[in-house]
Amino acid sequence: MARKSYNEPSHETGVFDSVKRNVLVVAVVVCVLFLLGLAGWANWQNRKQLAAHQQAIANQAVLVADNGPTGEEVLHMKSPLVGKPAPAFTLATPGGEKVSLASYKGKAVQINFWATWCAPCKIETPWLVELEKQYKPQGFEILAVSVDDLDKDDPKLLAKDIAGVVKGAKDLHIDYPVLIDGDNIAKPYGDVDVYPTSFFIDRSGKIVAASFGLTSKDDLEDNIKKALGEGKS
Repeated sequence: MARKSYNEPSHETGVFDSVKRNVLVVAVVVCVLFLLGLAGWANWQNRKQLAAHQQAIANQAVLVADNGPTGEEVLHMKSPLVGKPAPAFTLATPGGEKVSLASYKGKAVQINFWATWCAPCKIETPWLVELEKQYKPQGFEILAVSVDDLDKDDPKLLAKDIAGVVKGAKDLHIDYPVLIDGDNIAKPYGDVDVYPTSFFIDRSGKIVAASFGLTSKDDLEDNIKKALGEGKS
């Protein structure tokens, strides 16, 4: 009767080694799939950010030249968003109430980007307060979108920043809705970086005019009339 050598692997040992190899193979496959998925996700994120950046560039206002009333060349900013649907957004009031542009469907709306530290805004705002009262019965609304910085990492500083916006609006006698954290919607509106900036939206939700920097009260009124469908487009 042949004796079994102690150096000869047992059947149980062979099965155990086979299981270990299978587990190792599965682990390697899982790692490879995970890395491929991670790379795909990172690529998707990069493509998404690139698309958003390209869209913001496409929406940026450009300097163009037109003939003035007496034939002279006049330079002014023109937004490629004019004639297109206004980008949708939802922002909060200083009190935390959510306000969306969609809720103003059927009304003429002026989106006014402003800040408490903006000197030209302090000149323009009293005109807007008057014009809003004058044209509100016809279905005109203004949304004052504050671009003041907010310290979201510190609740006490955040509350102080919001209180500053409230005080600034009160000092200017703004009685139409004030929205905070306007930088969140600056990109879809062309990377707004000039203040005040306004977009005038008609009742169908289309941007019909835009103004950049301090303009005249008459120009503001003309754009309001365009939004109401009463002025020249």
